[in-house]
Amino acid sequence: MATQKKIDTVTRLAEKVSRAKSMVFVDYRGLKHKQMEELRKTLKKHESDLMVSKNRLMLRALSDKTESLREMLTDTTATLFSYADEIVPLKELLKYFKVAGVGKTKGGILGSQILTGADVTKLASLPSRTALLGQLALQLNAPIQGLHYALSWNIHKLVWALNAVKSKKQ
Repeated sequence: MATQKKIDTVTRLAEKVSRAKSMVFVDYRGLKHKQMEELRKTLKKHESDLMVSKNRLMLRALSDKTESLREMLTDTTATLFSYADEIVPLKELLKYFKVAGVGKTKGGILGSQILTGADVTKLASLPSRTALLGQLALQLNAPIQGLHYALSWNIHKLVWALNAVKSKKQ
């Protein structure tokens, strides 16, 4: 029988699921309460939440994707909800796990795509969005810059030759 507390929890989880751009399921065994609070505070700065809930309640909140996520939601599970940037909170989480020496990823959801634990780890190793946009801008600018140098090279040679002639006459 469902209690009001469980109904409220499922409603709150469903609201977080609908708002989140990405969700990552992690095994947090080994983290002490103080470490967990410190981690939550760090993640809050990046507009994300780390929430521990019962796996069955999370499955109810994820109603449309339950079959593919059932094997991820076993044992102790905490869920990272990322609201603004999908990757930065995940990087912070994995960095904290590495420093603490505990915790591992089970899998997650990015948009509508379901990710395995290995996919989540690969995703965290990508450069940030701003770094990728900077690389893209450089790649788009390279052909134009090359054309500019190719077209201006003859003019530069002419100016150098005229300067050489001018310096010889003096």
